[in-house]
Amino acid sequence: MFTAYQNLPDTARVWVYQSNRAFTATEEKHIATQAIEFINQWTRHGDAVQGSFVIKYHQFLIVAVDEKITNVSGCSIDASVHFVQDLETALKIDLLNKLSVAFKDGDQINSVSMTAFQQFAKAGKITKDTLVFNNMVQTKKEVETAWEIPAGKSWHQRFLLK
Repeated sequence: MFTAYQNLPDTARVWVYQSNRAFTATEEKHIATQAIEFINQWTRHGDAVQGSFVIKYHQFLIVAVDEKITNVSGCSIDASVHFVQDLETALKIDLLNKLSVAFKDGDQINSVSMTAFQQFAKAGKITKDTLVFNNMVQTKKEVETAWEIPAGKSWHQRFLLK
């Protein structure tokens, strides 16, 4: 059962999918249409899942579920991954590469391999103050408070010059 993202509680569980490139306006419309359709039919053992999504910076798809209403697990999580895989195929994008790191350079969002990120950090091009995206956040509240943070305050800090 689809609900507006802003209406979900701060405790809503989230999954962040980072694209290897920015979405076009047409692609964002396609993602929105498909996401609403998916969420409206999403169930866990026959119970409707109350969920939503948001697209941030034209490059991140965040799917959210209010687990106070219905906990998701196993098959229902698999269904959401299949939904994302279908988006990848339809739009020829990569949303499931967990070895890609995104960071800001001014207003520009850069998505690079973990190896490239490490090289940039070693060269001092990425510092403790570089804004990075911590896609490992678990809740809607964490999206607001711990998703876009300085590298020195995230798991990315292990790659920085000491």
